[in-house]
Order: sequence, then structure tokens, then C-alpha cells
Amino acid sequence: VAAAAVMLVLPAYVLKDFDFARAVLIGEGLAVAALVMCLAFVTVDVGGPGRLWHLIPGLGLFNWPRSMLTWDVLVLNGYLFLNLTIPFYILFKHYQGQEPVKRVYLPGVFLSVFWAVGIHLVTAFLYAGLPARPFWNSSLLGPRFLASAFSAGPALIILVLGLIRRFSDYKVEHATIQKVALIVTVAAQINLIMLGSEIFKEFYAPTEHSRSALYLFFGLEGHDRLVPWIWTGLGASILATVVLSIHPLRRRMPVLYAACAVLFAGIWIEKGMGLIVPGFIPSAWGQIVEYAPTWVEIGVTLGIWALGAFVFTLLVKVALPIETGRLRYAGAPAEA
Repeated sequence: VAAAAVMLVLPAYVLKDFDFARAVLIGEGLAVAALVMCLAFVTVDVGGPGRLWHLIPGLGLFNWPRSMLTWDVLVLNGYLFLNLTIPFYILFKHYQGQEPVKRVYLPGVFLSVFWAVGIHLVTAFLYAGLPARPFWNSSLLGPRFLASAFSAGPALIILVLGLIRRFSDYKVEHATIQKVALIVTVAAQINLIMLGSEIFKEFYAPTEHSRSALYLFFGLEGHDRLVPWIWTGLGASILATVVLSIHPLRRRMPVLYAACAVLFAGIWIEKGMGLIVPGFIPSAWGQIVEYAPTWVEIGVTLGIWALGAFVFTLLVKVALPIETGRLRYAGAPAEA
């Protein structure tokens, strides 16, 4: 979700596309909320806030620069900094009734484009760099992370724009949503092509390293807890991609919103229960121990989601009044 903002940043800030400019601040706000959630999940993964100092290069004990988790925290914080400072500068200038200076924010925009790619590649390398987990040992894992991010992220942005369009006076044009929908469609198609390549690799000539994929898609030795998950997620992704690929259907807003919701859910299942969990099954010793989330894990996850929703709501509550002109500095020019 976080990297999806870059698909709006380039057309809005560099190409000066007015349609994308109406959505870019919403996308960056969503990126900030997603990055806060990512860092909160890292905090949970290391066991608590008291251990976060281990992730500081040169100070902690996480073997930097070899530790991919430390790299992950660095790129997440860097991208969070960029997505906070650039919109803050632009909103502050608008609050003052002035136009932002390009030479101030454009370098950060170009840097954020490459940084957005980096956060997903580093996350993919975190998994692909574990030789004891052959399910993740794929050179396509990084590109798959990018393709799914550039489809699921903008799909969520479309849903948010639809809500803002309905419940606020912030004008989001039909053309804006349709342009973002085109990005979602192309990225979703690429994501399915890559997923199909992975499935072919696993099942055309299966080896001992294909046991995780067999367990995921068909069950293994009577264990099939994840089978309904992956087929539901895969079916949702295919259905949504087909609907989005049909131009007359994509232009109908209720159908577009439904397809984006289904696509987001499908990719969430594919990247969660369909990628992370089966990587641990079977274990390195060949044992099959199925996973089910505990109530503690569910509670922590819901709490972090609530934190992200709170951060995004807070950012939107500040950004929309400034962009609509309702919130201005007392000494700002009247024409602003």
C-alpha cells in the first residue's frame, strides 16, 4: 500500500497532470499510515519497543549491513520521512496562500520514486534470502511484491477517494478515479502473469522443494487448512482483474468499487495466508504443523490496523480543509 503513492506522485508532481493532483495527497497520506503500521508490525516482531534500538546501525546487535530486517527498517523510515516532508511543505505553502517552489520538493519526489521500489524489494529480499525456506527462494518475489503493491495500493486509494467524494466537499473528478483504475488494471494483470509463472515452476516439474506449494494449493498428508484461503484469494484476484479489464464495466463506478475491494482482499490473502504462512510448512525437518492465528495475534493486528486508520483520518482531516481553501493563514492572500 505504501509504495502505491508513487504511482500518483510522478504524474501529479512531474507531469503536472491535474487529475492525479487531486488524488496525490490522499495517496501520500495513505502511504504514511501504511508505513506507521509497517513499523508497528516490526516492533511487534522484535518483541516490543524496548528492543528497537537493536535495529539502529552501529548501535544495535542486528548485524548491519547483513541484516535485511535492519535494512527494511531503514528504508521504511526513509520513505516515511519523504512522505511526511513533501506533503507537509506543499500543504504549508497552500495554507499560507502561496505556491510551492518546485526546486524545493522535486528532488524529494524523484528520490521517493526509487525509494518506493526499494521498500518492496528489501522486504522481498528479507524472505528470499532464507535458503532454508525454498518456497520463498524465487527471483520473481521482488517483482511480484511491486506488481501487487501497484495494484492493491491504488485499488485501496480508489475506495478511499470514493468515500471522500461522497462524504466531503473535496472534488474528486470521475477522470481522476478512472486514471487510477487504469493503473490498477495493468498492475493486476502483470501480478497474475507473475503468479502464473510461479505456479508453473512449482507444478510442471515438482521437486522436494515444491512441498510447500503442494500443501498450499492441494493439501499435504491430510493437512489442508490453507487450501480454501489460496483458492479464494486466487479466484478473487482473477475475477477482479477480468472485470477491471473490461472497459465498459470499469467505467461504472459501483462495479469499479466492488472490483477494487475484491482485488484488494484477494491480494491480501495471496500475500498473507498464501505466501508467508506456507513458507514455514513443512518445517526444515519436513514436519507439517498447521498454523492458526491466536486471539492475541488477532487483537494485536486489529490494534495496528486501528492505529493506521487513526493516522490516515488525522492526516485527511488536516489536508482536505487546506486543499479546499476552508483553512488558511489569517494573512494569506484572498485569491488563494
